[in-house]
Amino acid sequence: MGAQLRVYKRRIRSVTATKKITKAMEMIAASRIVKAQRQVAASTPYATELTRAVTAVATGSTTKHALTTEVEKPTRAAVLLVTSDRGLAGGYSSNAIKAGERLTERLRGEGKDVDTYIVGRKGVAYYNFRERKVAESWTGFTDSPTYADAKNVAAPLIKAIETETAEGGVDELHIIFTEFVSMMTQNPVENRMLPLSLDQAAEESGTKGEILPLFDFEPSAEDVLDALLPRYVESRIYNALLQAAASEHAARRRAMKSATDNAGDLIKSLSRLANAARQAEITQEISEIVGGASALADATAGSDK
Repeated sequence: MGAQLRVYKRRIRSVTATKKITKAMEMIAASRIVKAQRQVAASTPYATELTRAVTAVATGSTTKHALTTEVEKPTRAAVLLVTSDRGLAGGYSSNAIKAGERLTERLRGEGKDVDTYIVGRKGVAYYNFRERKVAESWTGFTDSPTYADAKNVAAPLIKAIETETAEGGVDELHIIFTEFVSMMTQNPVENRMLPLSLDQAAEESGTKGEILPLFDFEPSAEDVLDALLPRYVESRIYNALLQAAASEHAARRRAMKSATDNAGDLIKSLSRLANAARQAEITQEISEIVGGASALADATAGSDK
């Protein structure tokens, strides 16, 4: 019985140590969410105004450009999948990967070849394990992305959209990331960044139904769109990375809180089992003492006769 009690005590110590770790990780994630939310709020106005500028140029000119012109029969698409570098965040990365799988299947069902670009070690590991080809990947910054990271990610995507399909380019550019809705809700979403739908752009920039002023473009509308294209893609990717970072921290906080609560429940259960084992051990010791005393008394009485 003493061995069983030692097992329970050892498990209680182990679970208690795990509980301290998960509680610390929960507090760290909670503190990082606030910073990530501020960064999302700070980046949104820039992305909105940039989309507004693109909408103004596109509606005020008849120039055909990769930024706004639909390809009649698209044959190739690029998909940027944003996952996390670290685990212990519940279903955060797996939900994004599942959304990416659904998008890839849909695009292939439409007869398009898909080039996959991945941000985050979890997504890279998923594709490597299944021996799937990845066009390019980036890791090491998912929990705290910077604009420089967004530029690095955007560079090959911009090059792909500007290159002819016959030469290895793409006709469409999609992005999968997790949108931060609230501390309890984070949803994986799919957006088509390019070609930009004017209705979508007007809705995002708040100009839907609004009559835009006429503009003169210097040196030309095409040159203006050439200048706006990389800025637009970079800003959209940066905002998506920030949204994903906030979602990752929120998901990790929720997962660690659940783990901490489960550890507390397990400690209570083990403590009850340990107390029961200790009581059984004490009862057994008392029974052995009483039995020994009774046997000694019988032996003493027999010797007196």
